[in-house]
Amino acid sequence: MSGKKNLRDLKNVGNATFQDLTILGISTVDDLIHQDATHLFVELEKKTGKRHDPCMWDVFAAIIHEAKTGEPTSWWEWTPQRKILQKSAWFRNDQN
Repeated sequence: MSGKKNLRDLKNVGNATFQDLTILGISTVDDLIHQDATHLFVELEKKTGKRHDPCMWDVFAAIIHEAKTGEPTSWWEWTPQRKILQKSAWFRNDQN
């Protein structure tokens, strides 16, 4: 990790993402290190009771990567990986 302590220091954490992380009980960059984007996406939909834009998975992947490596990436760099995963059952929003 790069030594960043605040979630808002991460490249892809704005107000909406910060609020989503709060809903998920994530309050520090260290909390993200052992997380999984798929798990966070599914949990966010469960906790809010609504569907979220699939790009939220991309944001989660980007911020988890930055928490682990210190390397900021743009969220859209993760879109190709998500699109592969979208073909699997977990991403069909059936969990609601």
